[in-house]
This record gives sequence, C-alpha cells and structure tokens, in this order.
Amino acid sequence: MGSPTHGNHSLAFRVMRLCRPSFNSSAPLRLHPLDLIAGEDYLTAGDMRLPHDSDLSFRDRFLLGNPTDAMGLTGQLVLPQSFGAIYLGETFCSYISINNSSKFEARDVVIKAEIQTDRQRILLLDTSKSPVETIRSGGRYDFIVEHDVKELGPHTLVCTALYNDGDGERKYLPQFFKFVVANPLSVRTKVRAVKENTFLEASIENHTKTNLFMDQVDFEPAPQWTVTVLKADEDSGDSKIDGLFKPPALLKAGGGIQNYLYQLKLTQETAPVKPTGTNILGKLQITWRSNLGEPGRLQTQHILGNPIALNEIELRLAEIPQVINLERPFLVRLSLANQTDRKIGPFEILSQVDSLEDVVMINGLQNLVLPPLDASESTDFNLNLIATRLGVQKISGITVCDAKEKKIYDTLADLEIFVSSEC
Repeated sequence: MGSPTHGNHSLAFRVMRLCRPSFNSSAPLRLHPLDLIAGEDYLTAGDMRLPHDSDLSFRDRFLLGNPTDAMGLTGQLVLPQSFGAIYLGETFCSYISINNSSKFEARDVVIKAEIQTDRQRILLLDTSKSPVETIRSGGRYDFIVEHDVKELGPHTLVCTALYNDGDGERKYLPQFFKFVVANPLSVRTKVRAVKENTFLEASIENHTKTNLFMDQVDFEPAPQWTVTVLKADEDSGDSKIDGLFKPPALLKAGGGIQNYLYQLKLTQETAPVKPTGTNILGKLQITWRSNLGEPGRLQTQHILGNPIALNEIELRLAEIPQVINLERPFLVRLSLANQTDRKIGPFEILSQVDSLEDVVMINGLQNLVLPPLDASESTDFNLNLIATRLGVQKISGITVCDAKEKKIYDTLADLEIFVSSEC
C-alpha cells in the first residue's frame, strides 16, 4: 500500500498489512473418468489413483488424482494482496519499509508512525531519541507496528520522516495511508423479568465475509447480580473431556447467528438503590478466531435491564416453625428493611384482613409498633400468630405502615402453611 509523496524526496514509505495467509483453492471442479460410466459408490480410494503421476501436461488437470483433490485445496497459502477489511476488535499489524530511491544516502533519519482517528492520535513508533544514522542509496529501513482497533470509522496511518539528503538539506516527508474499520458483529439483547429472575437473551450476528469461531461469549454481571448460563440439554460421553475440549461455536460468513441465554438473580447482599435508579445488568465479553486462527475481541457497553422499583420499606419472612398446631400460638420471625438513604419511622405492623374471614390471625395485640430505621438499616422482630383451621392455610394481610401518617409501605407476601392437630 503506497501513498503519493509531495516534492522531490529521496525517501518513500511502503506499507504492507501483516495478517494470516489464506488457503489457495482451485476453482475447477475435478472429476474421475469412471464417474461418466458408473456411480460414485462404485469407486474406492484405490481406484482414484490415476496413471499420470509423471505427466506434466494439463490434459488431466480436471481429473482426481487423490481423494483429497475433491476439496479443491492446492496445499499452498496465499499472502494478503491488499489491505483487506479491518474489523473492530482485531489487532492491526503493519510492516512498514522506508526506501531510499536516490543516488545519495539519507542521514540522521527520524521516523514517526501514528494512528489518527476522529477522537484521538496514537503514537506507534518514534525514533527521535535514537535516529537512524544512515540509509544508503537503494537501501531501506524496515519496522513493524501494531495497534488494537477499538474505534469504528475512518483511520489514518501517518508515517513521517525527517532527514538530511545528499545536499545536507533537512527535509520532512509525510505520508498518509487511510483505511476504514468496520463492525464484525452485531449484538442484540432482550431482557425479561419473571418474578425474582431476570433473563437476558443475546443474539450475535456475523457481518464479515469469513466464518468466525466463537471462543468465548461470557456475561460479566454487575456486582449486585449473579449469572447462570442456560444451555440446551445435550448428551455427552464424558463431561470432564467436554469441559477441556469445548468446540467453538461457528458463526457462518455473511449473517450467521448464535443465541445465548443467561439467568440473573440479585445477590442477598445487594446494596439498596434508589427506587427510580436504572438497573445495570453487566456486559458481554466476546472473543473469536477468524482466518487461520486470527484472534478478535469485543466488549459490549453496559446492558440495562428494567428500572429497579424497590419499596422504600421491605417486609419479608425470616423464619417460620416447621410444626404448627391447631389453636396453638406460634412465632413467626419477620425482617423489616429500610432501602432508602434516609431515616424512616416509626412503623406499625397490623393485619388488614377481616378477623371473621381470617383463618391465621395475630394473637394478642393487633398492632405492633417498631422504632425508626436509619438509612440501609434492617431489624428482625417476632409476630405471634394462631391458626383456627386444619390443613393447608394461608398467612396474608400482614402490613407495615407509618405509625404517624398511616402510609402503607409494604405487605408481606402470602405464605402457605400446614396446620395439624396435636397428637
């Protein structure tokens, strides 16, 4: 890849991209002469050896001399003939040569190479502190630069040289090599909340012209989340071997898609957040390999779930007896938590269910008053209940409200219990 130089310069830059070679495949479809007479099932590997091994002519160039000839691979590799497509997440590697095409040597050559984008300039090479002493006539100076591509859009590789020519004049040579970085993948996500679980579906599509082998598609959750990868059940002979030699997922060229499903749960030690705050679930780490194992890596932006809508005050069950007898008082331990950043209280615990219809009711004082809670503070307390009917019954209607303003904060989720008679 070259760039025109301005003025009369002794030196010139030449740039070649360093990337993995590709397979050289022969376009013609080869065949065996017996295919014209008998079916392919008639042939064996021994039958496919033709007696033209020493024939250097082209009369048998369409004939199968070996079963592997049907693949169309010649056994040769092709070096990149152009800059090619450069994708986000790859490592751009370039071999740069500065040539002296004049009859005089160039001395004290200071070489710089940098990548320029719309947002930044990244220095790749600078020989200011140790200039190249001389580049003789017809000689050259070669070097390699690398850059991890992290931005989309136009990029410019800027190569400059400051040198003394044959007349002792100090000259400055700039050359520019432009290329565009495209997006190899598109990631589409869907978030669904089902009760206490959040499900994240990620769909990854290949936009390149080559197959991609996905080495890793990992979801890194935010600190308040735990994640489980959900996969379809597959029969495997040895799970230990499968874990060590996990085959990569194939994304076919030009639109191949792979889907991934993750189950997320809030951790028990989740710090309280504001009810109107956004819910950051985490981000995806994606690594792949393309042509002959050339690696690539992408990290998505933060994936957002539904806004968190936690109650200011949460009332939940902490402990309940294993055995509950008919018309015998029993204690239920409840937990009251302040999920805001301010002090709230005092609180009143009461039952909102009609006592005539309630099978499980508060035993004793119907209203229990609790002291205020500081920000992010919680407290446990016992509630004395009694059951008046045998069998499977339901505890419901236990509510916490503000003791002064009578504002309702939360209601305990309905809980089923089994009431037995004393033996």
